Amino acid sequence: MLLRMSTLLLKTLREEPADAEVPSHRLLVRAGFVRRAAPGGYTWLPLGKLVLDRVTAVVQEEMFAAGGQEVSFPALLPREPYETSGRWTEYGDDIFTLKDRRGADHLLAPTHEEMFTLLVQEMTGSYRDFPLILFQIQTKFRDEARPRGGLLRGREFLMKDAYSFDLTDAGLAEAYERMRAAYRRIFSRLGLEHTVVAATSGAMGGSASEEFLAAAEVGEDTYVGCTACDYAANTEAVTTPAPTVRQRTAPAMAVHDTPETPTIASLVDLANERALGGRTDWTAADTLKNVVVTVQHPGREPELLAIGLPGDRDVDLKRLNAVLAPATAVLFDDFASRPDLVKGYIGPQGIKIRYLADPRVATGTAWLTGANEPGKHATDVVAGRDFTPDGVIEAAVVRPGDPCPACDDGRLTMRRGIEIGHIFQLGRRYTDAFKVDVLGADGKPVRPTMGCYGIGLSRAVAAIAEQHHDDRGLVWPSAIAPADVHIVAAGKDGQVEAALTLGATLSRAGLRVLVDDRPNVSAGVKFTDAELIGIPRSVVVGRRLSEGYVEVRDRRSQDRQEVPLVDVAGVITAEAG
Repeated sequence: MLLRMSTLLLKTLREEPADAEVPSHRLLVRAGFVRRAAPGGYTWLPLGKLVLDRVTAVVQEEMFAAGGQEVSFPALLPREPYETSGRWTEYGDDIFTLKDRRGADHLLAPTHEEMFTLLVQEMTGSYRDFPLILFQIQTKFRDEARPRGGLLRGREFLMKDAYSFDLTDAGLAEAYERMRAAYRRIFSRLGLEHTVVAATSGAMGGSASEEFLAAAEVGEDTYVGCTACDYAANTEAVTTPAPTVRQRTAPAMAVHDTPETPTIASLVDLANERALGGRTDWTAADTLKNVVVTVQHPGREPELLAIGLPGDRDVDLKRLNAVLAPATAVLFDDFASRPDLVKGYIGPQGIKIRYLADPRVATGTAWLTGANEPGKHATDVVAGRDFTPDGVIEAAVVRPGDPCPACDDGRLTMRRGIEIGHIFQLGRRYTDAFKVDVLGADGKPVRPTMGCYGIGLSRAVAAIAEQHHDDRGLVWPSAIAPADVHIVAAGKDGQVEAALTLGATLSRAGLRVLVDDRPNVSAGVKFTDAELIGIPRSVVVGRRLSEGYVEVRDRRSQDRQEVPLVDVAGVITAEAG
């Protein structure tokens, strides 16, 4: 491949795009890889499409090596399969829906579990057809409320989704591990520093779930690691070790006048000042905060839910919504409509709505909490004696230093990352929905079990750019760069002709070559653009051409060496691997 910048559809920018929030967005636009077409939608320009295609090729190679077979479904799909699975309603406003001229409902597919399941139902009938792994590379659509970060969170994006079909749970576990290993190879080949973390399945359903997160300060996902073991999890999936409760007989619950204490801080101050419960060492962690949220279940009336948690914690709505998915929750604020819920003074004893408690609110723990009357709180409110939660919920904010749920000695550290892959053991949710059965070896019907394995390909390009750039521009890993070498003709006097001749030679040697042969462009601009575009190696055809030398530069290390023109092909080919 030989590209000439004099004819290439490319326009680099000196100024940062006004809407760019993160480095990848800023640099991919400035370097001429993508261009905004609509909110959350981007046009892939020639250099960007080359990168996207190389990323896609790596993924395809590893999917084939893992036993996958590639198919391709339409993006425009009828309502009926999603109605059968329940996800037409579950997705809510997150999907694009439309009607055709006959009034039939359709959607732009956000994901294709239903279609894969139906295909297997139609194309298989016996245990001899299994195990099976199918994948596709397809454009997906989600109606993001706030598209941001360029390619990191768009309304239209390219994704690889794969599905395994097995007849036993052991077969599913084996397929899951095989795909997990394939993902590690893919992200290693793409040059992405990443961590595999425990995750939640959300609206996808299923049991075992792991995310592959690329380390990045701009990442929307917060995940934890342990200081003493290899535990790692998205904060949405972190579990809280229940405290060891010392067995003791607590005094009877007592109600106290606590005027003007609607906040935890004001309550703690007054409790210590008045020695409530005979104590003057109250802290926020000794109080029980009770937060009311409105839960919207798909296709049902909203429900009020109270969540009890230590007063030094807040509810993390992202964690809460992960637990409640496909339902969603928002903070309740219409207390005037519910006089039984006294804002700032709510207690769990006698509460008239569903009440779920943080794991720290274990049976036997005693709390300072609201008494359900204006200006009153109660001490020695004991879980399991004075109130019994309807269940346990993981919804509290996770903090650095929290105990590790996987070991006795570790503490959690917080990190940020970009989700680049997600794998699930879906089980039989979809084969149950569509009643998919095949004939087993014993002649009896068997229902297949599924795994789901997704990679955001366009997002992966952005994640690579986030990890591989400096203050001069992009620094592409060799495996997915748009070209292997960038030849810069620094001046005139035959240098452009020499650059093109060298480019043709390197192209014949199997390298991807970009030649900057633009007329009437200064050497300084060409060098600036070369660093912005970020090809791994560049060759400067300049002042020493008359002596038979050119300069070879390494974009990442900035190393430079003078090389005889006749040796350049060998040097670049060797460096390109």
